[in-house]
Amino acid sequence: MDDGQKSTFFRDVIEKNKGVVRLAPTWVPRSFCVPGRRLRLHPDDLYVLGAHRGGIDERWFASTIAADNGPGTPHDEGLSYIVDGEASNHSRATLQDGIGLHGDLFLGKDAMQSYGGWVMYAKFFDNMYPLPHHLHHSDEKAADIGRKGKPEAYYYPAQYNHSLNTFPYTFFGLNPGTTHDQVVDCLKRWNQGDNGILGLSSAQRLQLGTGWDVPPGVLHAPGTLCTYEPQRASDVSSMWQSLIYDAQVVPWDYCVKDVPPDKRQDYDYILSLLDWETNVDPAFTAAHFTVPRPVVDMDTMRADGYDEKWVVYGSEWFSAKELSVMPGRSVTIREPAAYGMICIQGYGAVNQHAIASPTLIRYGQMTDDEFFVTYAAATDGVTFTNHSRTEPLVIMKHFNPGHPGMPSRT
Repeated sequence: MDDGQKSTFFRDVIEKNKGVVRLAPTWVPRSFCVPGRRLRLHPDDLYVLGAHRGGIDERWFASTIAADNGPGTPHDEGLSYIVDGEASNHSRATLQDGIGLHGDLFLGKDAMQSYGGWVMYAKFFDNMYPLPHHLHHSDEKAADIGRKGKPEAYYYPAQYNHSLNTFPYTFFGLNPGTTHDQVVDCLKRWNQGDNGILGLSSAQRLQLGTGWDVPPGVLHAPGTLCTYEPQRASDVSSMWQSLIYDAQVVPWDYCVKDVPPDKRQDYDYILSLLDWETNVDPAFTAAHFTVPRPVVDMDTMRADGYDEKWVVYGSEWFSAKELSVMPGRSVTIREPAAYGMICIQGYGAVNQHAIASPTLIRYGQMTDDEFFVTYAAATDGVTFTNHSRTEPLVIMKHFNPGHPGMPSRT
């Protein structure tokens, strides 16, 4: 479609669907990861893009940013597609194009003026083995390569964690008292097997139904729970661990892929990617561990047939809620901002749409579990109906910056 056809498509799909539009599943492989097999993607499709691209261990939600997966990556990998009716080449276009052409319709004028668009996305990350100790850049450091920084947050939903896989522990930051020289020494020993960076850090046992706030510049080696991750719309990173789980070698290129070419052997520059004070903060857990917070009084919500909790909060770039509608109940919820959503349990309806959490998905198959709610629909109110007599309808809702109801970290 050309821009004129896309413009008509977006206007028509918003009007016809009263502002709640379906999104197709967005699958992303990672060459350095082993799929954890909990994304409900068919086992035969985990390597459908080719072993050289890596297994599919991420599903992205409400994404307007392409994945940074190196040479051979399709231009639209990671982008969410709006689908009108059944999926076909003629009835879909990217959310990125939709907001680019009709940002006011999707997000409202205030959000467009304040943020310039949809500047976050969310994902499920699902790995069999832990990730290497790594960080994401601050805005200052990402600007050196013409990119944006990447804060992120984690939440561990029970619905996607029937197995905890091999290592449900995440290392965060560096131990208090760690010195610059110790960290640089680890980087210099990159090609000697395990460079020992985890020996300078400590792990936290991950807990279902809780989460973490992870600012830019903080080293973290995520464990093997399937993780719901709202984050800023960026895909910059720097890996600092040379050997994962005593088995998988990490090339030096993964450490410096988002470092200016003339700085890729400059250890002082690489060290400057760290937010040192936050990494060695002895109160890191108290400052960054998150537990759900009810949106309003729990008794009031349960009397109305639902409960809703903030599960990601305190970031200036994104926030997220978990909504549970009780069996056989219906609730209309108004939000002051547009949002993306993914159904993780149950079935029912969202306004006139059927919604259901799938059991098994083939690559390329359409689902009824993901939607984007435009500003007008969100402020008018969306009705969530649970058609099950026995289980809750559970939905994760992810928001752009600036949600006025988001609680603070303190």
